[in-house]
Amino acid sequence: MLSDKLPKIWYGGDYNPEQWDKPVMDEDMRMFQLAGIDVATINVFSWALSQPDEDTYHFEWLDEIINKLYDNNTYVCLATSTGAHPAWMAKKYPDVLRVDFEGRKRKFGGRHNSCPSSPTYRKYSTLIADKLAERYKDHPAVLIWHVSNEYGGYCYCDNCAEGFRQWLQARYGSLEQVNRVWNTRFWGHTFYEWDEIVPPNALSEEWAGDRTNFQGISLDYRRFQSDSLLECYRLEYDALKKHTPHLPVTTNLMGTYKELDYFQWAKYMDVVSWDNYPSLDTPYSYTAMVHDLMRGLKDGQPFMLMEQTPSQQNWQPYNSLKRPGVMKLWSYQAVARGADTVMFFQLRRSVGACEKYHGAVIEHVGHEHTRVFRECAELGGELQRLGDSLLDARVHSRVAIVYDWENRWAVELSSGPTVGLKYVDEVHKYYDALYKMNIQTDMIGVDADLSKYDIVIAPVLYMIKPGYVKRIEEFVNAGGTFITTFFSGIVNESDIVTLGGYPGELRNVLGIWAEEIDALFPDQTNQIVMNESWGALEGSYTCGTLCDLIHAEGAEVKAVYGSDFYKGMPVLTVNSFGQGQAWYVASSPDAAFMQSFLGTVCKEKQITAPIAPVPGVEISQREKDGSRYLFVMNHNSCEAQIELGEILAVDQISSRELSGIIEMKAKEVLVLAY
Repeated sequence: MLSDKLPKIWYGGDYNPEQWDKPVMDEDMRMFQLAGIDVATINVFSWALSQPDEDTYHFEWLDEIINKLYDNNTYVCLATSTGAHPAWMAKKYPDVLRVDFEGRKRKFGGRHNSCPSSPTYRKYSTLIADKLAERYKDHPAVLIWHVSNEYGGYCYCDNCAEGFRQWLQARYGSLEQVNRVWNTRFWGHTFYEWDEIVPPNALSEEWAGDRTNFQGISLDYRRFQSDSLLECYRLEYDALKKHTPHLPVTTNLMGTYKELDYFQWAKYMDVVSWDNYPSLDTPYSYTAMVHDLMRGLKDGQPFMLMEQTPSQQNWQPYNSLKRPGVMKLWSYQAVARGADTVMFFQLRRSVGACEKYHGAVIEHVGHEHTRVFRECAELGGELQRLGDSLLDARVHSRVAIVYDWENRWAVELSSGPTVGLKYVDEVHKYYDALYKMNIQTDMIGVDADLSKYDIVIAPVLYMIKPGYVKRIEEFVNAGGTFITTFFSGIVNESDIVTLGGYPGELRNVLGIWAEEIDALFPDQTNQIVMNESWGALEGSYTCGTLCDLIHAEGAEVKAVYGSDFYKGMPVLTVNSFGQGQAWYVASSPDAAFMQSFLGTVCKEKQITAPIAPVPGVEISQREKDGSRYLFVMNHNSCEAQIELGEILAVDQISSRELSGIIEMKAKEVLVLAY
C-alpha cells in the first residue's frame, strides 16, 4: 500500500494554483470535493518561484498551497521542481545548458533542459530537494515525493565528454579493453589517450535516425546518458530519504520511451509511476502492454498512473477528444493491469503557454457543468466505493515476454540488414496475439526469474548478455517453453558478433544454424508453409521484414518457406531440450500465424483464459487475499456479449450479481469479484 493515510486508489493529478489568482483555488477546492479528488501533484515546475537566486529560497507560497489542500481533504504528491532550471542559473552558470546532437550550445528555454553532468545542476537540484524534505518532513499532507519530471534527452557537452570517459574507465578498466570491445582497429580508430574519445553525435560518429559508424561507441553512450540522468535522480532521492525515510519516492516514466533503461531506473524507485498518453488510434493492446511493462519493472509490484488526460491532449499532430466513457475505460485499464492510482495532467487548465489546450478536470469555463467534469466525478465516486479492495492486488501470469532497452538500442543502431526492423513493433506482435486470446502476460527484463513461468518469449533477442543463455537453458531443461525469433543471438553486450554461426550462444538450445539473413522490402513477403497441421496451425501464412535461412541441427522442422531461392528451407522449428522445448520463428509472421501458433503452444501448456475472447473486449485479473478481481472492459462502440462460464461474480462497480451470458454496454467496465 502506498500510504495507510489514504487506503484507496488515489485519485487526482497535477495542479498548478501558483499560476492563478488566489480566489480560484477556493473554487478548485469545492470542485475537487465534487469530483472525489484526494491527491494533488504540486511544485513540478516551480523551481524559479521557490529560488529566485542562488542564495534565496521562498517556500511560503508552497506552505499556503499545501495547507489549503490538506484543510480541504486533499493530500499532496510533492515534486522537487527540478525538471526545468531557473533562468538565472543558465545565465550565471552556463555549464547547466545542454549541447545538442548537432553540437550547438542551448540557450535558456524549454524544460528537461539541464545537462546531467553539470556540477551546477547537480549541486542546486540536490540542495533544493534537501530543503524541501527538511521543511515538509513532518507535514501530514505529504504522501509521496515526485523527483523532477519525465527525465529524458541526451547532452553532448564537454562535461558529458569527460563524464563519458570516466564512465568507460569504471566499466572497462583500461583503454586496451575499450579498444577491444569497440573493435577500434576498424577504420583506424584505436585510442591511445582517454581524451581522444569524444561523444558520438553529428560531429563525430552518428547521423540522424540512429545511424552510426561504431555501434559499440553509440551503445555505450546511450548507457552512459541513461546512467548520468539516473545519478541526478539518485542524488535527489538520497536527499529526500535523509529527512523522510518513511515516504516513497518516484519519478514519472514514459512507457517505452527509448532513451532510458527503465529496468535500471526501477531499482532506485520505491514505486514505478508513468504517464499514459495513447492516441485515438493507438491499439488497446499496445497500451495494455505498456501497463504490463511498467508493472514488470519491479517484479509485479503495483505502479502509479501518474498522468493521463481527462480528454484532449495538446502535443500530438491531431488531438482528438476522448469519446464519452473512454476516460473511465482507459483509467480502469490501468487499474486492471496493476495501477493503484488514477491521476491526470491536469486538474485545472493552464491559461497560457504550450499546455493551455491540454485537457483538464476543470476546463477554462471554470465550472462543473461540463461533460469531462461529470465523467471525472463519476469515476471519483466509483473509486471511493471500491475503497481498499484492490490495493496491492497482484497480477499472476504463466507467460512472459522479455523486453530489454539495451537490446532495443543495439537492434536499431545496427547498420543492417534493414531499417524496417522495429524492436517494439515485433514485441507488440507477440503481446497482441496473447492479448486477443485473453492470456495474461508479464513483461520482464533479462534479470527476471524465469522459473515462475511456463512460457517465455524473447522476440528479436539480438544481444546476448553474459550468463543469460545459461539461464534460458536451465529454464528449458526444467520443462519450460522458450520462444525466440529471427535476428537473435547475433552479438554480445558490446555489439560484437558471436562467431561460429548464428544464433551464437543460442545455437545449442535451439538446435539450428542460421546461415544468412534476407531483408525484404516493405512490399515483399514470403510464406510460412506448415509441413503438416499442428494444433491450430495449418496451411500457409504470410511473413516478411527479415527471413533467416536456417538449417536444423537436431530441431524438428514444423514449417518451411514458400517462395524465393530458399523455398523449402525451415522457417519454424522446435527443439527438445531436457524436459522442455525451444522454438525459433525465422521471420516476422502475420497476425493469423501469431494467434494460431501461440494459442497452440499455450494449449499444450494448459494455459487457458478466464473467459472466452470477444473482439474488442479486454480482460485482466488481479488477485488479493484469496479473492480474484476480473476486469472486463468493452472497448467497442457497440454492445458486446460475454460468456462467464462457471464464474459467479459480483460487479464491484454496480454491486450486481452476474453469471452466465451477460450484455455489456459500449465502453462499459465490469470489476468482477469471485
